[in-house]
Amino acid sequence: MNSAKSYQKKKGTGYVFTSGLGLVISLAMVAWIIIIILVKGLGFFWPGDVLQVKLQNGDSYMGELWDEHLDKETLVEETQIKIGNRDVYGRDFIWLKNNEIASRSYPENAVTFERMEYGNFYGFIKAAYLDDKIVQPGDGETLKDVVFDVHDQAMDTKEQINDLQEEATEIMAPLAEVQREMTLLQLAGAEETATGKQQFDELQKKADELDKEISPQIEKINAQLTTLVLRDRASYLEVETADGTTKHIELSSIVRFFYPNEMGAVSKSIHYAGKLWEFVADNPRESNTEGGVFPAIFGTVLMVLLMSIAVVPFGVLAAIYLNEYAKQGAIIRFIRLSVNNLAGVPSIVFGVFGLGFFVYAVGGSIDQLFFSSKLPEPTFGTGGILWASLTLALLTLPVVVVATEEGILAVPRANKEGALALGSTKWQMIRKIVLPNAMPGILTGLILAISRGAGEVAPLMITGVVKLAPTLALDGSFPFLHLDRKFMHLGFHIYDVGFQSPNVEAAKPMVYSTALLLIIIVVLLNLFAIYIRNNLRKKYKTSTF
Repeated sequence: MNSAKSYQKKKGTGYVFTSGLGLVISLAMVAWIIIIILVKGLGFFWPGDVLQVKLQNGDSYMGELWDEHLDKETLVEETQIKIGNRDVYGRDFIWLKNNEIASRSYPENAVTFERMEYGNFYGFIKAAYLDDKIVQPGDGETLKDVVFDVHDQAMDTKEQINDLQEEATEIMAPLAEVQREMTLLQLAGAEETATGKQQFDELQKKADELDKEISPQIEKINAQLTTLVLRDRASYLEVETADGTTKHIELSSIVRFFYPNEMGAVSKSIHYAGKLWEFVADNPRESNTEGGVFPAIFGTVLMVLLMSIAVVPFGVLAAIYLNEYAKQGAIIRFIRLSVNNLAGVPSIVFGVFGLGFFVYAVGGSIDQLFFSSKLPEPTFGTGGILWASLTLALLTLPVVVVATEEGILAVPRANKEGALALGSTKWQMIRKIVLPNAMPGILTGLILAISRGAGEVAPLMITGVVKLAPTLALDGSFPFLHLDRKFMHLGFHIYDVGFQSPNVEAAKPMVYSTALLLIIIVVLLNLFAIYIRNNLRKKYKTSTF
C-alpha cells in the first residue's frame, strides 16, 4: 500500500515538473522575442558614430559600423558598414574584409545627413550656398554655425512653398468640383439630350465665372511660388564623400544633420528623444522606411475602437438570446457549434467575405442611393476603415459570444430567480442582475477581441488598408469622422516595410521598432480593459470570475 502511494506521488511529481518546465520554456521564448524587439527596435534611433576606413588599394569609405562577423568559407573577419550615399554608390551597405583595411578613424568633422530621399548621406561639408551665393562665416562664427543658419532659412522657404500650394488648392477646389461634374456629364453622354446639354452649358458658364474670379489670385500665388522655388533650388550644401567625390545637396531636402563624432552622451540622448518623438508623431517618408508612423498608429487605434463598438453589442445580444431566451435543443447546439467553428476560420476568408458583402454589396448600394452624383467614382463602394472594422468585428465575434456566455452562466441562478420572484420582468432581471454580474466576462471577451483584431493584417489588405494614407479618417472638416477613407495600420506597415521595401536591409530596424510599438499599443488597450474589469469584479463580489 505504501509503495503504491509512493509511486503515485512520484508520478504526480513528474507531471508537475513537466508542466512547470513547459511554462518556463514558453515564458523564456516570449521574453527572448521581446528582448530582441527591444534591442533592435529602440537601438535604431541612437545616433551612431561615423567610421572612416581606408583600404590598402586606396579606396575610402565612411558610414556607421553595422555588423562584424567571421566568414565561414574564407575564415576572414568581415565588417559591414552602412555607407549610405545611395545616390552616389547605388547601395546602402558594404562588406569589407578586415585584412584589406589599412586604417580606421572617426573624423570629428564627419556629418550625418538625414534626407527626404535616398536615405542617409555621410560626408564633409565644404561650403554653404544660399540663393546661389556662398555664405561665409562671420566674426566669431564657424562653418557649422553658418550651415545650421542657412538650413533654418531653407526650411522656412519650404514651409512657405507648402502653405502657398495648400492655399492654391483651396482656391481651385470650387472650380475643380464644377469641372468634375462636367466630366461626369460628358461620360454619361448627357450632351446628346436637351436637358443634359442645358446642364452642361450652365456648368460651363459657372466654370468660366469661377475661372475669371480666381485667375488673379492664382497668378499672384504662382509668381510667389516661382520665386520661392528658384530660391529653394539655389540653396544647397557642397559636400564631399570619403573618396573625395563632391556633391550638392539641396538644403530643403535635408531633414536634419549632425556631427555624431563630436556628440557626447547627453547630446546623443537628446537627439535620441527627438528621433523617438518623430517616429511616434510624424508621417512616414522614403517608402515608409524613414520618418514616423503616426498615421498607422491612429489608424490602428481607431480601427480597434470601431471594431469594439461593433462587436460587443452584437456579441452580448447573441449570448443573451442563446442563454436566456432560446429554447435549448438541437438547433441551439448547432448554432453554438457553428460559432465555435467560426473562431477557427482563416482570417483571409473573413476578408474575402468583407470585400464581397460590405464593400461591394452594402457599400455599392449606399453609393447608388446617396452618392449617385459621384459615380462611377465610388465613395463607400471601395475599401475603407468602416468596412475593415466591421470585417474584424465578424472575425472576433465568436470570442465575445463565448466569453459572454461563460459570464452569464457564472451568474448565480438564485440571484436571477430572486429577481423574478420579486416581480421583475425577464428583461429587467437581465438588465439589473445578469449584465452587471456578467460584465467582467464581457470585458474578458473584449480583451481577447482586441488582442486578436489589432494584429490581423490579411483581412485588412482587401478591405481598406493602404501603404500610405494622405489624410486621416478623423479631421476638422465635416462630418469630422470619414468612415469611407482608407487608412494605415501598424501590422500592414510591418509587412510592407519588411517584405515589400526596395531596401530590406536598411528597413529592418524600422520593422522591429514598429513591431515594438504595436505590442505596446495592444498592451495598453488591454490594460485599460483589464482595469475596468477588475473594478467591476470588486463592485460585484457575487461574481465568481
